[in-house]
Amino acid sequence: MTDRVTAREYHERTKHSPEKFRRSDFSLDFSNKPTPYKTYRDLPRVELARRVRPAQIPALAAIATRNSAFDRTSDLDFDALTQLCYYSAGVTKELQRGDRTVRFRAAACTGALYHIDLYLVTGDCVAPTAQRDGGGGTADAELDAGVYHFDPRTLSLDVIREGDFRGVLADATGKKSRVTDAPVTFVATSTWWRNAWKYRERTYRHAFWDSGTVLANLLGVAHALDLPASVVAGFADQQVADLLGVDPEREAPLELVPVGAGDRGVGGAGGDSDDSSPPVPEVDPINPATEPLSPDEKRYDLIPAAYRGSALEDGQAAREWRERSASESGAGPESGVATRPAGEDDRVLLDPVDDASAAKTPLYWAVQRRGSCREYERDALNFRKVSTVLDRAVRGFPADFRNPDGPALQFNDCYLAVHDVSGVPSGAYHFHPEDGELELLREGEFRSEVGHLALDQRLAADAGLCAFFLTDLDAVTNRLGDRGYRAAQLEASLTAGRLYLGAYAHQNLGATGLTFYDDLVTEFFEPRAEEQTPTFLWTLGRPA
Repeated sequence: MTDRVTAREYHERTKHSPEKFRRSDFSLDFSNKPTPYKTYRDLPRVELARRVRPAQIPALAAIATRNSAFDRTSDLDFDALTQLCYYSAGVTKELQRGDRTVRFRAAACTGALYHIDLYLVTGDCVAPTAQRDGGGGTADAELDAGVYHFDPRTLSLDVIREGDFRGVLADATGKKSRVTDAPVTFVATSTWWRNAWKYRERTYRHAFWDSGTVLANLLGVAHALDLPASVVAGFADQQVADLLGVDPEREAPLELVPVGAGDRGVGGAGGDSDDSSPPVPEVDPINPATEPLSPDEKRYDLIPAAYRGSALEDGQAAREWRERSASESGAGPESGVATRPAGEDDRVLLDPVDDASAAKTPLYWAVQRRGSCREYERDALNFRKVSTVLDRAVRGFPADFRNPDGPALQFNDCYLAVHDVSGVPSGAYHFHPEDGELELLREGEFRSEVGHLALDQRLAADAGLCAFFLTDLDAVTNRLGDRGYRAAQLEASLTAGRLYLGAYAHQNLGATGLTFYDDLVTEFFEPRAEEQTPTFLWTLGRPA
């Protein structure tokens, strides 16, 4: 068994190339396909609200926030908790395909394999709310302090532990104040095999791709509910895993998201605090029995080896990592972001509509409409709609590894391959969110070439535009160690998750993410992308 590998070694070993695909004889064994759900055998269960209240704020407003500070906040009641779970990871629609019922989740996931689970660590702070009982009256619903697992099939919570364990998370993060104060903290995990069945070693990348889209929804719903929320990526991995009763060799915690205002009031992104920290209770070892995922669960050693290579030992290590990650502005050669050369250049100014004119599609409807588009029409995209999606989605988001005063993208650059956007010359562009403009790198018709970059998938060639996120991996890991790889992947995917929601806020736009031939993407955007490597590919088009 490989003990651990560096981020650079993992990334190089999991790159796609045409040559590697030609040599591969891998095929999917559908008789061994894992279930997309984690099912506990004997745990008690708490049902969430029977009716999911729609998140009414416009989707474009929900995705536009870049911090967790609000002028006012709401109480985190049972209805709000239900919305947070459902619109982040719940089953939002079912389609019948032959004799099969296909269930789609709220957020995009590679291969629709749904390997991301959400856990909740709560105190006695979720206010009761009135629910209709079977007789037409009302019944109080409330949640005791505990550790829970969200089951999207039944819209319920499995009870992992009883009691207030928020102090464990506070300790694991080095007393991160948002975690210390929050009435509930969500923990996203990945069960490796549920994705590795199809994608094998590349699953470690997908863990952050797919948790990023889930967290984009979670932050958007929290904003819609006037609840402060932020992403925490710096924590002691094994300590959090022990609390959840999971083994990182098989299922590993990825991010924490504290939601709601605590007793000490509402803050911004939240720093670290040594004051008023909750007690750290003993965490007895547990290993709750679960149903098997498939007849023959396989292991890919490179995945947990990469996870171990970027793990943090304790809360002090988490605190030191967080201080390093947020200390820089995020711009320049030490961040992984390319430096824009001085002087004149060809540029296209975005033309987003203002808030009064923007699409009013509510967040809940954008989430329910969202799907991974399987076919695009080759029709021109409206420039103002494209501008609005880019403007609202690429503004940054609150996270402990990001400087709240830094640029929208602090570990990645966003490059665009524009095929057919009204009034915009076709070509390769570098998107500069702070300036609201596209810098033309190379003009030309590149549909065929871009389709090849995306593993020869027609969707990339037919899309109106393709957004590629790239980072300088050496710069990121030199600054943040191997855990910086997680930060770069997550920044790209969470931004892409917001792009998804922005696209589906418009009736005639569709979107999907695709994978890619890594080095060919870099070469396509060189010389600007020299030394950078792709982290995510998102496409936008008109659904066929």
